[in-house]
Amino acid sequence: MKFPNFKDLILFEDNDFIVINKPPFLASLDERGGSGETNVLRLAKQYSDDAQVCHRLDKETSGALIIAKNPEGYRHASMQFERRKVNKTYHAVVDGHVIFDKLLIDLPILNDGNKNVTIDRAEGKRAETIFDSLKYYKHYTLVECKPITGRMHQIRIHLATQRAAIVGDEMYRGKPVFLSSIKRGYKLTKGEEEQPIMKRFALHARHLIFKGLNDQDIVIDAPYPKDFATLIKLLDKFDA
Repeated sequence: MKFPNFKDLILFEDNDFIVINKPPFLASLDERGGSGETNVLRLAKQYSDDAQVCHRLDKETSGALIIAKNPEGYRHASMQFERRKVNKTYHAVVDGHVIFDKLLIDLPILNDGNKNVTIDRAEGKRAETIFDSLKYYKHYTLVECKPITGRMHQIRIHLATQRAAIVGDEMYRGKPVFLSSIKRGYKLTKGEEEQPIMKRFALHARHLIFKGLNDQDIVIDAPYPKDFATLIKLLDKFDA
């Protein structure tokens, strides 16, 4: 897969940090077992020698990702994540018409390795997310997700517990969106197999606020990538 030039991904840069708008299908770090494939860390190190990725996004998730350019920056960001001082906001498109109004989901998550994550009240680690519905469609809802903790797959599994799986998230029973399901009279060319509008789950890290080494707020707004923007545009047009 061809990825854009690293420079073109940059939303913010100073002496200590780079924030990029991570494209989908690009891993944040080396995967276990080191397949040697391109990832954010490798691209960042080509751009800035001492670069370290400060947190991770799932491979399919797009959006704002903080990279430190030096050890001081990395320590500074890590402490903020540890103390839950980083303000993170994601957007997701979910199945169905769901009404969330500052809904706090507080369900512990157990990560038993192998990318397998479950809700486990006895053994799980505390996990909290706040959900707000932003926009209603006939068959879908655009949801704002604010994770307070940072567990693996947290937003995805918390939404699934509310019967509001993210579209395209097969791991949590989310179904892909096809144009034929929202556009009246849509006809496929004979012999053609319809592709989903988005070939991944619809989750994007939209906003981020953290403090630089000078203690000033760094406020990031990451525009939707092409596939997410296309999904929203088509829902606006055919499912509103």
